[in-house]
Formats: sequence, structure tokens, C-alpha cells
Amino acid sequence: MKLPKFIITMDGYFRMGMVDLHEHLLQPGDSCLGGGYYHFDYTSNRIVLDRSSYDFGKPKWHLLEVLKVPSVYRGFRLVYFYDDGREFDVSQELQIEYYD
Repeated sequence: MKLPKFIITMDGYFRMGMVDLHEHLLQPGDSCLGGGYYHFDYTSNRIVLDRSSYDFGKPKWHLLEVLKVPSVYRGFRLVYFYDDGREFDVSQELQIEYYD
């Protein structure tokens, strides 16, 4: 069943989409640093990220300095919520670069 999932790659790419498996977001040669699920909070202009990938585990944000985000999401703040309720403000903690 297709669900809204995201991953981050070793090269710092943030990928998201409606897929059956997180691995379907990988491109040839990618290594994955974890992933999870997402939803849009249009009221606060956020992309809310949470949970973890069954295949790759929780995102390993600490291994990145720069996160490369598709330019279509410019203007949204990225926030990840851990299972214990802690919040990691991705947009504040990492340098964000947009790409087409």
C-alpha cells in the first residue's frame, strides 16, 4: 500500500513520495541514512516528519550538515518528531539547499 514516505541519502538528498517501500525512493548508487513518514501542516507551513523506515531505520540527521531539498518545498519548514515526542527542527539545525 502506498504511503507518504521520506528518506535522506548519504549525499544529503531529501526525497519523499507516495510509495510502497522506502527503498523505492532510492536512485541507483544511493546509500540511505534512514527515513520515515510525512504529512503537510499547511496552517504552519511545515512538513512534519516522524516515525522510521522499516528498511533503513530512523533518519541519522547527525551525519549531515547540508540537506538538499527539492525546490518545490521552498517555504516549508521541516520538523522531525521522535517517538518520545522530542522535536528536531531540521530547517534550523541543518543548512538547507534547494535543487530542481
